[in-house]
Amino acid sequence: MNISNTIQYIGVNDHEIDLFEGQYVVPNGMAYNSYAVMDNKIAIMDTVDVHFADVWLGNIKNVLGERLPDYLIVQHMEPDHSGSVFRFMEAFPEAKVVASAKAFVMMKNFFGTDFTDRQIVVGENDTLSLGDRTLTFITAPMVHWPEVIVTYDSKDKVLFSADGFGKFGALDIEEDWVCEARRYYIGIVGKYGLSVQALLKKAAALDIRIICPLHGPVLTENLGYYIDLYNTWSSYAAEEDGVMIAYTSVYGNTKKAVEQLAEMLRKNGCPKVVVNDLARCDMAEAVEDAFRYSKLVLATTTYNSGIFPFMHTFIDHLTERNYSNRTVAFIENGSWLPSAARVMKGMLEKSKNLTYTNANVTIMSALNAESSAQLTALADELSRQTPAEADAVEQAANKKYVCKVCGYVYEGSELPSDFVCPICKRGAEDFEEMK
Repeated sequence: MNISNTIQYIGVNDHEIDLFEGQYVVPNGMAYNSYAVMDNKIAIMDTVDVHFADVWLGNIKNVLGERLPDYLIVQHMEPDHSGSVFRFMEAFPEAKVVASAKAFVMMKNFFGTDFTDRQIVVGENDTLSLGDRTLTFITAPMVHWPEVIVTYDSKDKVLFSADGFGKFGALDIEEDWVCEARRYYIGIVGKYGLSVQALLKKAAALDIRIICPLHGPVLTENLGYYIDLYNTWSSYAAEEDGVMIAYTSVYGNTKKAVEQLAEMLRKNGCPKVVVNDLARCDMAEAVEDAFRYSKLVLATTTYNSGIFPFMHTFIDHLTERNYSNRTVAFIENGSWLPSAARVMKGMLEKSKNLTYTNANVTIMSALNAESSAQLTALADELSRQTPAEADAVEQAANKKYVCKVCGYVYEGSELPSDFVCPICKRGAEDFEEMK
């Protein structure tokens, strides 16, 4: 795969994996991306999982022919990307390895050596000349490990973004980018929003035409769309106005209440209502939905003086990823001493800027006239648009996008992906949103 005339894709697809990082279901496998940057000298960008080392080394030789690589750039030390470092250094004994100081410490831990006589340590804004092009290194600590760097090629205007802008799924499978990218980001990087925001600010100063991540497809069009999504995710803002209902139910009574609430919300005109049975759904998908939508309803039974285990796990996933800036409601069930709402709210104390509904629902075993009335009140409250949401809708309808080449301004809720500037004829990728 040609990224440009002088950058080649040399990564691999993994269809043997069932759980990424031992917990995320990946029915369409994973891609471990690596790139060969060819100039007077040649740099290989990252390695692959060690189980695919032979295939990867073969890819390098097929692309380079008789030439040999001069550098291996290691941006991130997770084994799915660094697993073949030792094999590379054995195969190409004249090559040097380029990485951050913290990465070399990790190499010593992983491989028993930090390649002292062959290492080049780089930090913020350090450069490496390959001939006609210069690579610039940008530190990205805690996106999502402390040793991470990303690399900018000013000649082809390429950002090698490490785990940023990655997604689940192998490259030989066609699927929607945003769903699996969102699940990947929130599950793996989501805790580190502040670090991602810091990296986005650095990236904003660069002229980027191509993004080459370590997982998922190379991004070459509509880069503003992807960057805007990352800005939303990393600032913990809701991506869409909607209600996500997460529930557990032992004998079906809580489930019945949830189904009734969902139907009420739809009849009230809620733009999106999503329901997740936490005992049966993919937990990572449920967490993704909670971060995607503006409102969350937690519905569960009182269980062993606490809450049902799946709900406990779900809330833990939210709080450890800094869940914030949402409206939250509770439905609790208990046959003699319902306390689930109090427990759930206590678990959310770590979260910031949560707004709790005035209406909540307490079910004593099964719905009755009183709890049904509470359910109606909750549906009505969740269906009302808050002032903040109204402002967001108004702002979205009055966005402005400016052409970075000639300064033409487009006004509208979204810039069409096929838009062409009427003045300079540049495409949508050359526009940026005016703040």
